[in-house]
Amino acid sequence: MVSLDPTGTQIQLRLERDGHVVTADIAQVGASLRGLTVDGVDRIARYPEGTPSPSCSGVVLVPWPNRVRDGQWTHEGEAQQLWITEPKLDNAIHGLLRYTPYTVGPSDSSVTLRATVPPQAGYPFLLETSVTYALTVDGITVTHSIRNSGATAAPVAVGVHPFIAVGDAPADQLTITSPGATYLTVDDRLLPTGAAPVTPENDLRDGRRLSDLTLDTAYTDLARDADGRVRHTLTDADGRSTTVWQDEHCDFVQFYTGRDYPGRDVALACEPMTAPAEALNSGTGLHWVDPDDTFVVTWGITAA
Repeated sequence: MVSLDPTGTQIQLRLERDGHVVTADIAQVGASLRGLTVDGVDRIARYPEGTPSPSCSGVVLVPWPNRVRDGQWTHEGEAQQLWITEPKLDNAIHGLLRYTPYTVGPSDSSVTLRATVPPQAGYPFLLETSVTYALTVDGITVTHSIRNSGATAAPVAVGVHPFIAVGDAPADQLTITSPGATYLTVDDRLLPTGAAPVTPENDLRDGRRLSDLTLDTAYTDLARDADGRVRHTLTDADGRSTTVWQDEHCDFVQFYTGRDYPGRDVALACEPMTAPAEALNSGTGLHWVDPDDTFVVTWGITAA
């Protein structure tokens, strides 16, 4: 009898270079990054084999991240109704490929996974998407490509949902630092109501101990480094660090602290996004891709 993992085919990547050994584990369903080690230290919070990805762990979020209120939006005067995929809060959440088995290309130190978004209820556009995971000597670079294969311009946003770690360090020994000056206020359905300067409770610019935080919070006004990238860094008590970086298209990041993640007292999702919740309605961060054009987004993880 063949045992089928709920997350599909498992892809293992390995790179040995300049005295470093880097490995990654990718799940076919959702093109999920479910493991990353640099010189034997976990940089992604793993979860048990044979189980679905907990809390959307590592999943690619296309063609929108986060939530759409009531699954409803309007395109050229025509009402659109997406499937409600978060019944508890009556929202459509995290795009259309979360549970899709991607097709997988050859792998060694890199792999490309591909999936199609066909025209469907609430999203009448045709997209050809791919995600490439490529190992580096200190981590991984991830490239998303979204090609509009339809006849009209398509609204697109991209997000990802990795849970980052520094080995097995517990939350009271971890500090998260992130350069967001503004956060999005939300209602009781976790939908945005506005934007405000960060507060003492959620300001991460000078670093905060992870165990002290309860977040499901989007940040913007992200200070960029000289190379144009935004960086978010999780550091342990010994000075080891895991950094998530995001490119010029990603003007938002979502942080989520999960307290029911397997094997972790607190698990931290650090989610680069090109647009926040409700982008299909607000237009904030939404990228309109013309027919035959391609939208490319990159982000990655480095270890130190």
